[in-house]
Amino acid sequence: MKRFTLKGLAAAALIAAPQVALAQDTAAPGFDEIGPYIMTTLLFCMAGFLVFFMAAGFAMLEGGLVRSKNVTMQMTKNIALYSIAAIMYWLVGFNTMYPGDFNGFFAIGGQTVLDPVGVAAADAALDYASVGSDFFFQLVFVAATASIVSGALAERIKLWPFLIFVVLLTGIMYPISGSWQWGGGWLAEAGFSDFAGSTVVHSVGGWAALAGAIVLGPRLGKYGKDGKVNPIPGSNLALATLGTFILWLGWFGFNGGSQLAMGTVGDVSDVSRIFANTNMAAAAGAVTALILTQVMYKKPDLTMVLNGALAGLVSITAEPLAPTLFGALWIGAVGGIIVVLTVPMLDKFKIDDVVGAIPVHLFAGIWGTIAVVFYNGDANIVTQLTGIIAYGVFTFVASLVVWFILKAVMGIRVGEEEEISGLDMTELGMEAYPEFSKG
Repeated sequence: MKRFTLKGLAAAALIAAPQVALAQDTAAPGFDEIGPYIMTTLLFCMAGFLVFFMAAGFAMLEGGLVRSKNVTMQMTKNIALYSIAAIMYWLVGFNTMYPGDFNGFFAIGGQTVLDPVGVAAADAALDYASVGSDFFFQLVFVAATASIVSGALAERIKLWPFLIFVVLLTGIMYPISGSWQWGGGWLAEAGFSDFAGSTVVHSVGGWAALAGAIVLGPRLGKYGKDGKVNPIPGSNLALATLGTFILWLGWFGFNGGSQLAMGTVGDVSDVSRIFANTNMAAAAGAVTALILTQVMYKKPDLTMVLNGALAGLVSITAEPLAPTLFGALWIGAVGGIIVVLTVPMLDKFKIDDVVGAIPVHLFAGIWGTIAVVFYNGDANIVTQLTGIIAYGVFTFVASLVVWFILKAVMGIRVGEEEEISGLDMTELGMEAYPEFSKG
């Protein structure tokens, strides 16, 4: 048998090397071409699992702000709504929101199909990112929209009517309106600007929640006959605080991933700028709510401070890139003011929002979308207001119709006895805190 010496192997390698290099040059693109694809795909994956973790944040926030007799229901709703959103967005939502060529208003898409296993560079969308990463990143946004509705309608809504609403919201309503902006529809062509979703995501969830709260009515005992508002404390403010910090963390993915590119020095720098602005707005919203509740009520209100931070985050979401750090600070601070002032305003109208989702996501979302004009030279107030109104009218009216149909067909509210006993036992037959849930 022929033996190969080290010298012989080295000689063979030297002869073959230029041929291998030549073959590689002609068969595959270089890193300058595939690098942006790889890095942007990585951005979507990392940002996507940060936004996914926001599902835990919503669950903990809601679990802390409802009474102990309703905690299991909120946990059930949150894991169910995320799972339903994942299925509906695959089935029809993603390709409805990003349909390619369409009339700019409406196009129902089909199922999402991923890239082939081990896709070759020649067959990949090197100008953007993998289908799987793009789909996953957009999916977690629609789940956040549904979570907004869950918190506002807590403690008195039946499970299955709520989940049916989630099917329609995540599969049809949100993708249709989302296509108007992010899918290249009529609002995008008009110049409407919403970088990461103050309106496309947060206000949509807020409008759907507002419609549901109106149709559903307030919790028993929330409002007295003399117009007095009776506070109903949550079960666990430590849990609510944990939920807020989780949401704060997830928001770095929410806003940072919406840069939609990480293939250049400029893109990476912009992502870091978005992180810093996002953090500043949240901090400013929290501090503003802390000071304002001290002034108004003589004592700070932790629930307002938590929602102040979230309102700051929602406010900066429409334009987290362009502002300076001071710009992010004052935009977030206004969000904190909005929450403190609009929570009691809703009570005057006897609109019962258990966790403050409507002030945080709807009102602060509107403010954030308007605030875009202060730092984005391509935005104008007329177009921004047009987008706000369009999303509001479509989502609120469509949600009202769905809620009224559900109410007529199967009922959406539990009975008085069930509400008093708590939804955990009456709807699910299990308690989150068996030893302590009698209060």
